[in-house]
Amino acid sequence: MNAESLRRRAIVGWLIFLCLASVKADDAATSNVPRPNILWITAEDHGPHLGCYGDKYATTPHLDRLASRGMLYRRVWSTVPVCAPARTTIISGMYPHSTGSLHMRSMVALPEGVKLYPQYLREAGYYCTNNSKTDYNLAAPEMLWDESSQQAHWKNRKPGQPFFAIFNLTQTHESQIRKRPHEAIHDPMRVRLPGYHPDRPEIRQDWAQYYDKLTEVDLRVGEILAELEEAGLAEETIVFYYSDHGAGLARCKRTPLNCGLQVPLIVHIPEKWMGLAPRDYRVGGASERLVNFTDLAPTALSLAGIPIPEFMQGRAFAGEFQTDAAQYLVGMRGRMDERGDCVRSLSDGRYVYAWNYQPQLIYGQHLEFLFRTPTTRVWKELFDAGALPPQQAFFWHEKPTEELYDLETDRDELRNLAEDPEQSERMAEFRRGLLERQTAIRDVGMLPESEMHRLCGKESPYDWSRTKENYPIREMLETAQSASSRCCPLKSDWEQKLAHPFSGVRYWGVMGLLIRGPKKIGEFVPRLKGLLDDPSPAVRCAAAEGLVAIGP
Repeated sequence: MNAESLRRRAIVGWLIFLCLASVKADDAATSNVPRPNILWITAEDHGPHLGCYGDKYATTPHLDRLASRGMLYRRVWSTVPVCAPARTTIISGMYPHSTGSLHMRSMVALPEGVKLYPQYLREAGYYCTNNSKTDYNLAAPEMLWDESSQQAHWKNRKPGQPFFAIFNLTQTHESQIRKRPHEAIHDPMRVRLPGYHPDRPEIRQDWAQYYDKLTEVDLRVGEILAELEEAGLAEETIVFYYSDHGAGLARCKRTPLNCGLQVPLIVHIPEKWMGLAPRDYRVGGASERLVNFTDLAPTALSLAGIPIPEFMQGRAFAGEFQTDAAQYLVGMRGRMDERGDCVRSLSDGRYVYAWNYQPQLIYGQHLEFLFRTPTTRVWKELFDAGALPPQQAFFWHEKPTEELYDLETDRDELRNLAEDPEQSERMAEFRRGLLERQTAIRDVGMLPESEMHRLCGKESPYDWSRTKENYPIREMLETAQSASSRCCPLKSDWEQKLAHPFSGVRYWGVMGLLIRGPKKIGEFVPRLKGLLDDPSPAVRCAAAEGLVAIGP
């Protein structure tokens, strides 16, 4: 046999080997490896106001039954207290202030090499459906789901194919709380009002209707679970129930404290798949584990036996690749609807800490959609009339730089302990934790939204921010913290901040003046006038705002 024949045989043998390897890989990704079905039932705009969480006013029998057969989680944060960035967190397994996707209904490029969790599930042979809300702030691929529509359903899969199915329930959305006329179920006079809301008939009606809508969601959950039973799939399917953020009322939704971020999470693992259960799983029990929304995508992959990609910033709490919990729950706020704000928050499960980077803005900024709800309008009217006690009037005032609340003694987060000398050690620990996390993920959301897009161009904010030369994150964070510490005098070298080569530092340099008001702005008029020609529109606008504030 000559050399040419040997070469051809070697090539043919290699091709046969590759084909066989491909078949084996394909088999491993499909029906030959037993895997659970996974069903996620999600709802909009509600906190843990369910019977199984101890709320005696709630009427939620189907969810209570699911919790009795599974386990509920008491300490779960949605990361952002509004839908689009919260859902972006889930689909990517990454913090939105890391990817630049934290602003409501914005759009940024997907980081290089990053895939969203349904892509991994589909590659492993899962039939993935979404019924039907997407609302992502990242540019998702066109074929992310096998089916994404109001008709999407697990029943459309191939015989024997495992499924991952989401059903998004919208009955509890903010817009439904104010919808009139309404057939009442819950007596408004029996509802518990949070301490920050005035006791007025309109506010009681909104809260009672919120609970009515929770009952409607509960009925739909019962229908979906009954359909699973009737199809003979209940013992094959792991079920999650959660909502996307807190209640759709003022000082809940859009507020990056526990009141706006805490959500219910119920997980049911059937007996067949108990080997994939969380380590602390107890049927009918409750877990104190800290769960961030970044943890949901890694957990879905872990349950399916898929190794978790390194770019995902969450931690799986069930399945083959589960790990220990993070030290803190993480929250944040950027622009929501037409109003911007910049807040970062942390919780260790008991204490909630927040840093307001724009404390000159009031809590209750006017958002047109928010003010359609009677609660918001009545609350503001009472404030304007001077008819509110301090614990209810604060929402219409400027914010402190830092906040600290003890959920064990103050469930409504009304008593700010940030200046309590007994909390000084805890405050220092939270400050360190916040700075470390912002630095580690390279918090690109600290840039003004327009400036982030200008600097990144077509590159994803995540990829752009990885380069130290592009993004001096530590120096900018330190400038932003000094700028927003309104009770502290600005350093003697503050003018250098206004002349810094990086636009983000210049922006926070100007913000430091705006936060302190006309007197401080007046000391820097020549420099601010020079910034009216700054290459950054965000810096120019901030400088102009300062000059307008001191008048002609």
